[in-house]
Amino acid sequence: MRDQTLRLPLAAAGAATERPITIAIVAMGGQGGGVLSGWIVQLAEDAGWVAQSTSVPGVAQRTGATIYYVEMMPPANGQRPILAQMPTPGDVDIVLASEFMEAGRSILRGIVTPDRTTLIASNHRSLAISEKSAPGGGIADSGAVVEAIGVTARQQIIFNMDELAVRNGSVISSALFGALSGSGALPFSREDYHAVIKRDGKGVAASLKTFDAAFDRVTNPPPPVVLENVPAKQVAPAAADPRFAALLTSLRESLPEAAWPMAEAGLRKVVDYQDERYGWEYLEILGHVQSIDRLAGGEAHHYAFTENAAKYLANAMTYDDVIRVADLKTRAARRARIAREVGAGPQHILGTTEFMHPRMEEIAGMLPAGFARWLKSRQGLYGWLDRKVNKGRRVRTYSPGWFLVLYVLGGMQWLRRGSLRHAEEVAHREEWLRCAYDLVGSNYDLGVEVLKCHRLIKGYSDTHARGLSKFDKVMAEIRRIAPRFDAAVWARRLRETAIKDGEGGDLDGLIRTLHTLD
Repeated sequence: MRDQTLRLPLAAAGAATERPITIAIVAMGGQGGGVLSGWIVQLAEDAGWVAQSTSVPGVAQRTGATIYYVEMMPPANGQRPILAQMPTPGDVDIVLASEFMEAGRSILRGIVTPDRTTLIASNHRSLAISEKSAPGGGIADSGAVVEAIGVTARQQIIFNMDELAVRNGSVISSALFGALSGSGALPFSREDYHAVIKRDGKGVAASLKTFDAAFDRVTNPPPPVVLENVPAKQVAPAAADPRFAALLTSLRESLPEAAWPMAEAGLRKVVDYQDERYGWEYLEILGHVQSIDRLAGGEAHHYAFTENAAKYLANAMTYDDVIRVADLKTRAARRARIAREVGAGPQHILGTTEFMHPRMEEIAGMLPAGFARWLKSRQGLYGWLDRKVNKGRRVRTYSPGWFLVLYVLGGMQWLRRGSLRHAEEVAHREEWLRCAYDLVGSNYDLGVEVLKCHRLIKGYSDTHARGLSKFDKVMAEIRRIAPRFDAAVWARRLRETAIKDGEGGDLDGLIRTLHTLD
């Protein structure tokens, strides 16, 4: 068959030229990645270089960062170079990461290499949705990134640029720009960088202040911190509030010293949640726990049973209900935190819109226990009310009307003790503790594992219901296998599997396995 393909002359236009400088920027929404890439392009063009930037956006708010890619080089013999649009693994000179785990993602993508790459990254963490919503300890370990950076980058500049930017009234892009200048990875002077920021015309003073702070941090790093030996456990001094001081004194008189730090943290949590009387109730229960722990030989175990009870009892007593959610959403500290995170200053108006989807179940939980049970027994009426209530709402938290509703609702702690939800939580708590009491005498480790199972219960509404279902399933299996010599080991495996259930864990499969061992 005759080949009629048209062949054009593709001889080289000239000798091979020097390669461009390649820069990858990984940044999340709102961190100024686009501004930073624009600054870098402007920096190169001011020097007469040819520069090009492209970007590939990530997915949703925190499931992936946007990748900005910049290539730059001076023109040769009046000819403009052809630049690439995406980074090639093994061929990137500089990587700027606005968050520590994004630096880790860059390493996984292969764009950080030991023979070429200067890695400039902030070591603060912005938690992913999966980390925040995990039933247990879902926060990813940053240690693997620390180890990887040490062997995969030619030069590394790592410090908390987010904190530095906030302290100087700007955003992290200014700090990254300053760190880039201080690194010496680009052949431009500090004054050239300043000129780019000044031309931008927005927040110039704060941006320059942050830039200079980051530049100085890179060029004159602080000496390494030498940590002195400190006691493993320290108890904070008594609070200024005399009512809390009395509670704290009682705590130290009734509980072993090993449990003091955890018990004090739990005490503060329950008092903040309800009132001083709730704190005395917490200490009364812990006193009973301590007496059982002593009889079970707790001294030989450093009173691990009491220490774990101090933690998980506080969590059980501070369950999330409508009152608690409203209280937390209207606290001044929350608004201040949001303002700090988005960089809002006194000159800005801050507003938040939140999605709330209450069910009649949560409303009934607030009502007096007797009336709520009567209402739930009237299925027709209860269903009609649920159809009226069970709707998603977008709530502007800091609008006058909604803030007043939430503020009043958050101040109704006085309703809590007589409510149906409180009665149900107390009954559930007592059953859980009774199981731990029954088992700790014959198997100390198993009793401790039962206490730790309460970490399965967290959250609000549907999240709480799912956690409670897993808790009940695990507890039923623990009671069944309690006579086994290795029951504590299996209880731990059941709990950890339940935490990961649906995300690498198979609780039902583990339970079936246990049944085959009988």
